[in-house]
Amino acid sequence: MTKEALLQAAKEGMKKSYSPYSNFSVGAALLTKDGKVFTGCNIENASYGAAICAERTAMVKAISEGYQEFEKIAIVCSNGTFAYPCGICRQFISEFMLDGTVIIEDKNEGIREIPVKDLLPEAFTRKDLING
Repeated sequence: MTKEALLQAAKEGMKKSYSPYSNFSVGAALLTKDGKVFTGCNIENASYGAAICAERTAMVKAISEGYQEFEKIAIVCSNGTFAYPCGICRQFISEFMLDGTVIIEDKNEGIREIPVKDLLPEAFTRKDLING
């Protein structure tokens, strides 16, 4: 799947955003290693801490369907600028696709592809839980 097609899937996911408080819609499209795409959107809540980001929505949908190997995730937002994942999402993404790629797009600057390892260098992983 091309990066453009994955970004388009993220834009379709963004249309389902529930963001009445921030009016900042986000969409994500997650590509599994076997070619399946899962989309997600941000879902806000009056209790702000209960909100969930588009990236985690897409990943939770995929994981709950039995997928755990991912290649790429595209992320877009309603203001058309680069939609970098928040810190929690960076950690969540690194759990399942540390060797994967994040694709973001800015309406003026074009498309960027960023290795997950560059977004969260020295990520905390399962190997850190092993007592040596």
